[in-house]
Amino acid sequence: MNVRKSYEGKVRRLLLAIDVGTTYSGVSYAVLDPGQVPQVCGVNRFPAQEHAGGDSKIPSVLFYDRGGVMRAAGAETSQEHVIEQAADEGWTRSEWFKLHLRSPASDTRQELSTLPPLPPHKTVVDVFADLLAYLFNCTRTYIQETHPAGAQFWSSIAQNIDFVLTHPNGWEGRQQSLMRLAAVQAKLVPNSDAGRARVSFVTEGEASLHFCLNKGLISANKNNKGIIIVDAGGGTIDLSAYSELKSDGKVSYVESAAALCLFKGSVMVRRNAEIYIEGHLKGSRYFDRAADIVDSFDKTAKLTTKNSTIPAYVKFGGMNDNEAAYNIRGGKLVIPGAEVARFFQPSVTSIAQAVLSQRSEAKTTTPSVYLVGGFAASTYLYTQLRETLVPLGIDVCRPDSHANKAVAEGGVLYVLDHQVSARMARFTYGAPGSEQYYQSNPDHARRQAKSYIDVHDGERLIGGCFFPIIRTGSLVTETQEFRYTFYTTFANLAEATSISSEIWVYRGCRQNPQWIDNDPESYGVLCVVEADVLKATRRLSPLYGKRGKPYYQFDYVVVLLFGLTELRAQLSWTENGVEKRSPAKVVYVDE
Repeated sequence: MNVRKSYEGKVRRLLLAIDVGTTYSGVSYAVLDPGQVPQVCGVNRFPAQEHAGGDSKIPSVLFYDRGGVMRAAGAETSQEHVIEQAADEGWTRSEWFKLHLRSPASDTRQELSTLPPLPPHKTVVDVFADLLAYLFNCTRTYIQETHPAGAQFWSSIAQNIDFVLTHPNGWEGRQQSLMRLAAVQAKLVPNSDAGRARVSFVTEGEASLHFCLNKGLISANKNNKGIIIVDAGGGTIDLSAYSELKSDGKVSYVESAAALCLFKGSVMVRRNAEIYIEGHLKGSRYFDRAADIVDSFDKTAKLTTKNSTIPAYVKFGGMNDNEAAYNIRGGKLVIPGAEVARFFQPSVTSIAQAVLSQRSEAKTTTPSVYLVGGFAASTYLYTQLRETLVPLGIDVCRPDSHANKAVAEGGVLYVLDHQVSARMARFTYGAPGSEQYYQSNPDHARRQAKSYIDVHDGERLIGGCFFPIIRTGSLVTETQEFRYTFYTTFANLAEATSISSEIWVYRGCRQNPQWIDNDPESYGVLCVVEADVLKATRRLSPLYGKRGKPYYQFDYVVVLLFGLTELRAQLSWTENGVEKRSPAKVVYVDE
């Protein structure tokens, strides 16, 4: 484990990591004092949960009144008087809202097509922002109450807070931009370039890796046989494979397989249980208690079930509640162990298959699997994965030290320790375009109908081409630049003020995608890179095409940094043989 350095900044800052999970959310932080080695702390006390121990998280649940005002959040939503008031006044309950952020491309099987709807007149950004604001206010209160001279201490850092937002491995730039928008809406940061820059992102898989490293769990992996982090959460299962890299006496980790994100979290087990319980109780006088029974199963049996031979006893009533025909005895619904196993089986099977897939891609025979996250607390999930994977030479371990806060704590550690030095491209990224048409080229001849004459230079071109910039599976360092040359033409210099260039993504299986019409459903716009080019285009000289009309052409290079946790871009061009650069803005389109 690398030795953490003291903070080298000149002013005190607060580093705050917020993990908004599908079912539970948590916050961790570190105070960055000049000359001091930062320590990770957790927010361990929330409203209506003051009795909780040192690993508290709160439910990702909010209540809205009929006017759209948030009236309760977190553990408050479980209080009896709040539930009663919500029923009396017609409040709307919002849960699992995080999954509404997902990209349609990440849920091609429509596994989440029946999510609970968002509250009326609310977007997912609105709800996300409300929970972020609530968590931030709770954090401020907690720090003021637990640190000496709390109010004064808070005032010393209130304007110097950096935020890390965690998200599933499957989230992309569009989801990050919406989360940053929610952070602005929640007033965590100002709506300015400097304010938005104070929000950064890390995947749940990478955050969990840093958590395991900090706990010393991976230091025992002496033979460097590979590491697979399985962050089993409420909505998603995030898998990340790493190998150890030693250089100049320092140890870092690089992704050895593309990160995966499965929609097979614990909410799917609950959903399977709900389907069974509602179906089983049809005709029973206890049918109207089905929702209570599902809640009871979710809080107890889902975590304690050990194997398929032991029935689950789900308590929901008193000793006088009996109905033998429906397996209800003494206020408990008895669910056969084989049925409970079926609730879990899709998750167990998907995780095991994903681990084997990552092992194969990483070319590692005997990796160690670290199971973390709230769903990792399920004894059945853990034992089934061990029974499946250990005989195949894959060790499976489950940290017992507040593993349900691995992501929040790991979000802070990602910034402090930063032990991942290279990441793997999950898809192929490139740009659409045209190339010069040649009748002798069979690909061109087949697409003759797509050829056209360039309006400026009169050359015949063929459209529908795809030019890869980075290919899926490429290992990319954080400083590695990927460059793609574009050009744009203007009828006159008055138009030459700004440019925008589309970056596309190919999600299909072709190793060398070249023509968009070969697999059109797998292509899409990832983002648009925008930049101000007024200073660069003022010196352009007119060109004259075959038709004699003048025009202006600006040749430039979009420089992309794919190796970070967030895509960054710059613009490059040449003036008098010297490369010039300017910032570029990455804008994600609505899907």
